[in-house]
Amino acid sequence: MTITFKKLHPYVGAEVSALDLRAVKDPESLEQLRAGMDQFGVLVFRNQSLNDTDQLDFATRFDGVLHAKQGATALKKNRFNNDAIADISNVDNEGKLLSPDDRKRQYSLANRLWHTDASFQDPAGRYSTLSARVIPALKSNTEFADMRAAYDALDESMQRSLEGLQVHHSIVHSRQLLGFDFSTKEINALPGAVHPLIRVNPRSLRKSLYLASHATRVVQMPVAEGRLLLLDLVNHATQRQFVYSHEWKDQDLVIWDNLATMHRATPFDDVHHHRELRRVTTIDLPWPKRSEPLEARA
Repeated sequence: MTITFKKLHPYVGAEVSALDLRAVKDPESLEQLRAGMDQFGVLVFRNQSLNDTDQLDFATRFDGVLHAKQGATALKKNRFNNDAIADISNVDNEGKLLSPDDRKRQYSLANRLWHTDASFQDPAGRYSTLSARVIPALKSNTEFADMRAAYDALDESMQRSLEGLQVHHSIVHSRQLLGFDFSTKEINALPGAVHPLIRVNPRSLRKSLYLASHATRVVQMPVAEGRLLLLDLVNHATQRQFVYSHEWKDQDLVIWDNLATMHRATPFDDVHHHRELRRVTTIDLPWPKRSEPLEARA
């Protein structure tokens, strides 16, 4: 099978030629898609009529091991009874729209901050697949910022100064920025994780900034100075020339590389309009030697 990619943005994003991801199982096709991820960072697949099992199965074929440590599960039981499926929706367990003051909705508002999936865990998230199940008539875009292009645009002295720096990531921090109130038990269940500020894609060897609203501090710097540095870098990395905005259509599936991108939801009238997406993320594990099967990473 020959797979083609239509570029959607100068730096990040491509639409993949028509195919049914449920039927993509052969190693050659999966490797073509991984190579597309290496190049574009975000891949858009149209007309993917997937159920939860289809989405889980494809993510496993594509990258091996699923991430089942969602931040939201520290607050409330997952309504799908599977912690590998993140509920990116504005409905409750009965499918009713959440009220403005609903705790789930208040927690989810932080998805409008620039972030990187599961950076508050160790290991963090690698590839995320987001499946559009219910899309409102009004725009409810998701934006992606290319962290590779943002790194490349820094001058060499700045790049050198960032090498070796480590950053603590906490989902408690990103939610508290918006006034979300955690219990002591919830805070203790979400301790955060430390990751390099500059990361290298193990396949393409491209360097990128590794940023997120979850980033609390730079380990090697005073707290105030480190936070100012992180704020400056986020402002730099999210300039419009680095950002692709995806306008959702019914049955879209979008995959992105969390080593290459940050993303955020854009606001829409979620109190009156139903939107439901489901996300599956794989664990950022060391990539195997080309002679090894993908399952060797588990």
